[in-house]
Amino acid sequence: MPWSRIISGVIAIALALSSTLLGGWYFTIAIAIIVFLGQQEYFNLVRARGIAPAAKTTMFVSQALLVICTLDSSLADAIMPLAGTLICFYLLFQPQFATIADISASIMGLFYVGYLPSYWVRLRNLDSVAISNIPLGSYWPNNWNDILTQGNLANLSQGLTYTILTFLCIWAADIGAYIIGKFFGKTRLSDISPKKTVEGAVFGITASVIVALAGAYFLDLPNYLITGLALGLLIGIASLLGDLTESMLKRDAGVKDSGQLIPGHGGILDRTDSYIFTAPLVYYFVTLLV
Repeated sequence: MPWSRIISGVIAIALALSSTLLGGWYFTIAIAIIVFLGQQEYFNLVRARGIAPAAKTTMFVSQALLVICTLDSSLADAIMPLAGTLICFYLLFQPQFATIADISASIMGLFYVGYLPSYWVRLRNLDSVAISNIPLGSYWPNNWNDILTQGNLANLSQGLTYTILTFLCIWAADIGAYIIGKFFGKTRLSDISPKKTVEGAVFGITASVIVALAGAYFLDLPNYLITGLALGLLIGIASLLGDLTESMLKRDAGVKDSGQLIPGHGGILDRTDSYIFTAPLVYYFVTLLV
């Protein structure tokens, strides 16, 4: 594996974990940067097909959505129809008539790379306000010894624990699918992504379930066996579908990678595709069921 890939991967993980641990506006800013760069890559893919989306308008309202999610998540869903209306209004008064493809690609950019990732902010903010102890709505644990040696998670917010658990499940699914698929995979999963195999996909989902079961046990979730199994399956399948969806977009645009921003890894969308569909499902799983 090239050193550039290893170094950039370590830096990305360190930034992700530190912003996740801090939460509050620190986490929102991190997600906002990812959404901004991801939407740039998405609209480049769209333009490769000769489509002229309302890129700047979509990117602006997506950032506004993240701000609203941080201030009051109950208002966040109201932004989606308002933003869609604004995008259509913008395209309606362009000098050149907008096409169905222009409108559809713009709304897809809002939904796929703006609205869905905003659920990471909502998930991380669960129960965070009550235990915030540093500026910008953030939290820094003062009892690291208890947390690391005794597994005492009582002082951590639900948002932090569920966000970390979701990350771990996604990483387990990605790593498991990659290793088993590379060395033991023989049955192609889909023509959309020829390198993915059924064996890799099954083991990736299984790895996600194992991590979720362990997390449900240590977090003392109700009916932890059923909860862990359901959560692991949910994250593993959503992670796989996110990966395949981004592969479909790249194949349609005729490119190998969504960008070249991260050395050895490609673009932002190449690294975050597994996370896009996961956050909304986990958020509603936690808030409605757990």
